[in-house]
Amino acid sequence: METLAALGHGFAVALTPYNLLWALVGVTVGTAVGVLPGIGPALTVALLLPVTYNLDPTAAFIMFGGIYYGAMYGSSTTSILLNTPGESGSIVTAIDGHAMARQGRGAQALATAAIGSFIAGTIATIALTFVAPAMVRLALLFGPAEYFALMVLALTTVTAVLGNSLVRGLSSLFLGLALGLVGIDLQTGQARFTLGIPELLDGIDTVIVAVGLFAVGETLYVAARSRYETEELYALRGSIWLSREDWARSWKPWLRGTALGFPIGALPAGGTEIPTFLSYLLEKRLSKRPEEFGKGAIEAVAGPEAANNASVAGTMAPLLALGLPTSATAAIMLAAFQQYGLQPGPLLFESNPGLVWGLIASLYIGNALLLVLNLPLVGLWVRLLTIPKPWLYAGILLFATMGAYTLNNNVFDLILLWVIGLIGFGMRVLEVPVAPCIVGLILGPLAEQQFRRALAISQGDPSVFVTHPLALLLFAIAAVLLLTPAVLRYRQRRLAS
Repeated sequence: METLAALGHGFAVALTPYNLLWALVGVTVGTAVGVLPGIGPALTVALLLPVTYNLDPTAAFIMFGGIYYGAMYGSSTTSILLNTPGESGSIVTAIDGHAMARQGRGAQALATAAIGSFIAGTIATIALTFVAPAMVRLALLFGPAEYFALMVLALTTVTAVLGNSLVRGLSSLFLGLALGLVGIDLQTGQARFTLGIPELLDGIDTVIVAVGLFAVGETLYVAARSRYETEELYALRGSIWLSREDWARSWKPWLRGTALGFPIGALPAGGTEIPTFLSYLLEKRLSKRPEEFGKGAIEAVAGPEAANNASVAGTMAPLLALGLPTSATAAIMLAAFQQYGLQPGPLLFESNPGLVWGLIASLYIGNALLLVLNLPLVGLWVRLLTIPKPWLYAGILLFATMGAYTLNNNVFDLILLWVIGLIGFGMRVLEVPVAPCIVGLILGPLAEQQFRRALAISQGDPSVFVTHPLALLLFAIAAVLLLTPAVLRYRQRRLAS
């Protein structure tokens, strides 16, 4: 009952005209950026961080949540009509969705994706409503040693999961940790790694790094390789409404995809890629027409899209309750919390319940808004694909530069933005994931603070990190995440030889 009362308060917050307007803005912008190839929710939230600096935090996060959900909806449009996934979670959708578009059934593919996303998003948000408070009760058992272990787990998660190479992930993480050390040491008052530059005494602004890596770096990279990619847009034909047979073949995959997406999205090594691939494989195994998979099976669109959207709600649970990001967009939202001087976790539920429950309630509202926006207005979203790419990329870079300058009205921030942007471009060329850098920058100083606090309580005894059972468990999970990919690759090489 306590959870339902808190959710009721959240709806009272989310349904105010001011917050409702920002929810509509969020889902609309999110759908638009999801439709545009190469522009995902992480880039968009990063781009809007400077603009929302003076916005009310609750309204800002309601908008960010809408962008996250909306981008998942919109990315199915490019996957189906262009065979160009806007997000990694839509890679599987492109296989059969684009095949349906080539057969003239693109409208039906978009319809099953939109309805499945609505059903999965709603069920997963209900699960989030009850899972997040349970995670908070667990987090209340944490002391400094446990918090340090949790942050090590968060750092390990994004390093091991968000990238193809552990070495590249660690390189990105250590870059973020190094950037987090710049500034004045809060305990000793000494300047660290400032190079004699007064502007660095306050540290490197997280927003500048987020916008540089995600907006500037990503845009430069996408623009650089756009000339080497050919795109063929398949027009929508026929009615968008599903036939009786389409409904019969879609409703079970929607539910199964939801059941896979939410729990895996909430796991430290979750994300959207794993549940969507698992959903595809499960639907193929259970299908009475397995020969159609890869050639336009509607189940292969319905299941993965439901899993994709359910995993977003799953990602929000550890982010809000523990401050644990399990996706690139969650890492940027973690940066947004820091921009407002907030730290997600159990204390946030106590100190700012209006923000937390208003955000959760807005996800219910956003889901309904997205269904209305996506089904009747799908033709409008398709027209966005005709925007000339040079205009789009130039607009993003100009918007990012102006937004970064307005933070402190400081030219040094612009120089730093473009230096970090070029570093981000180089990281993408070398296939180095950028999310670990952001998480390292944010959580590095917090982990250092908890580490020092734990040692102070134990009077300098480092065994405090292994004598506490919960801390030891978290360290063990982090070790498994780090070592499992290396062990699997070693076994594959042994079997191959």
